[in-house]
Amino acid sequence: MALPSIATRYAFFTGKGGVGKTSLSCATGLALAEAGQRVLIVSTDPASNLDEVLGTPLGAAPTPVADATNLFALNIDPEAAAQAYKERMVAPYRGVLPPAAIASMEEQFSGACTVEIAAFDEFAKLLGAPEATAGFDHVIFDTAPTGHTLRLLTLPSAWSGFIASSTGGASCLGPLAGLDAQRALYAATVAHLADAAMTTVVLVARPDLPALREAERTRGELAELGVANLRLAVNGVFAAARPGDAVADAMTRRAAQALAEMPATLAALPRTETPLIPQGTVGLDGLRAVARGDAGVSQPAAAPEVPPLPRGLDGLIDEIAAAGRGVVMTMGKGGVGKTAVAAEIAVALARRGHKATLTTTDPAAHVAWSVREPVEGLEVTRVDPEREVALYREEVLAKAGNGLDAAGRAMLEEDLRSPCTEEIAVFRAFARTVDQGKDRFVVVDTAPTGHTILLLDAAESYHREVLRTQADMPEAVRDLLPRLRDPGFTRAIVVTLPESTPVHEAERLQADLGRAGIAPFAWVVNQSLLASGTADPLLARRGAAEAPFIARVGEALSRRAVLVPWRADAP
Repeated sequence: MALPSIATRYAFFTGKGGVGKTSLSCATGLALAEAGQRVLIVSTDPASNLDEVLGTPLGAAPTPVADATNLFALNIDPEAAAQAYKERMVAPYRGVLPPAAIASMEEQFSGACTVEIAAFDEFAKLLGAPEATAGFDHVIFDTAPTGHTLRLLTLPSAWSGFIASSTGGASCLGPLAGLDAQRALYAATVAHLADAAMTTVVLVARPDLPALREAERTRGELAELGVANLRLAVNGVFAAARPGDAVADAMTRRAAQALAEMPATLAALPRTETPLIPQGTVGLDGLRAVARGDAGVSQPAAAPEVPPLPRGLDGLIDEIAAAGRGVVMTMGKGGVGKTAVAAEIAVALARRGHKATLTTTDPAAHVAWSVREPVEGLEVTRVDPEREVALYREEVLAKAGNGLDAAGRAMLEEDLRSPCTEEIAVFRAFARTVDQGKDRFVVVDTAPTGHTILLLDAAESYHREVLRTQADMPEAVRDLLPRLRDPGFTRAIVVTLPESTPVHEAERLQADLGRAGIAPFAWVVNQSLLASGTADPLLARRGAAEAPFIARVGEALSRRAVLVPWRADAP
């Protein structure tokens, strides 16, 4: 069977970025709808591409999918949800409190916490209040990449615990009464997530070791939350029709090895395998091909010309190395190969005799897996959220808690239990990491796009949070945005795949960076089958479809772009 079997009313598709969660969730929803079930697909991803895959403009309300009877979809827009949440919390006090107090409340609702809780609020209405989706037989959640998804899934417990343990009248989210009113809804959401008769969670992975490791980590963390009705969906499984093509043979070998070596606890789950298909999965016909597992293909009549972009990373690395120091950030949609590109750049800089640090701000960090043996001059690190939270709490309590009485200290400790604390603590660590670029190269493998932009945006709202908790403003934080905006110090590299959705996502990222005053140094079009020289019929047909996307990057999106072929000898 190419698609997971969904018998429960609710289903989640989760996994590492780029593994095909949206394709599989939409193909599953379409198959159920065409079997006569009324289906709602919901995206909780801040960087959702559900509209593009389904070919229908979507909003925050269920929208019929064009040309698909019984199929509806919606996007939870975190920013719009945050604005509505803020207004809902502040509106009752307008005309009652003085303008200065209202302005102060609005400031409180300007941080990342508000976006998080507002998006969760919308999600909880769909999962915890059955009447909100009463007209549907199945509700399928196409979730964001793993770090965001796990945060979303743990929020019911985290927020309800925060509400239960809070004794003061306000938090970083404003008046706690507004949260307390949601207690029953959040409790129902927790119960529905853990009820195997109501909810199925599909762990989506590619047949490669990092994606399967991520699926196993997710499986363990979900089990700790009491979520036990799990399925494994391995997407994009490829086996060469005949041996002899170096790229096809390498892809076949890597997939077979990864599946054979997956952890036993993951292998024990009910499993489906969806074949790699020759066409893209945008549009209903592509989704039906996924459902059929349609790998039938004929060789393209003539392979298109590969657009004239420089091959490989060597030229970019030479330019970076000439600066002698600074920060390199690889950015882009999950699953496009940011980690591999970051690792290759960091290793090359170290081998050229430079001191280099390779690090990540991604909650689902994989950089240590990318550099498997020591390289002289290269340090590999990661930002550990738990450690950073502990250090930040200790600092704030030492500075602001000393002069407080027992009640005041208790209120401060209560405030530091809020989810805002992690956001600020991780942000401080990111600033310290960038600061190291003064005398060495720091290569940062960043999180998927939505998280990255939130991290950069935090620089603007950080000062407000510092004032609220009376923590110090470290010099590294004060200098961060000027450094990120300085093209002589920071080089942002946008990484994409030569496919429709990753290129469109990267284009939106470039626009977001522009609004933050950051101009990308270069684009890397990664893992190109067209440039690989493969003659395998299926892979050649997939490669032929890449040409217009490679051309768009080189002609319209970047003055400095390189093309990295899919390589049989992976770096």
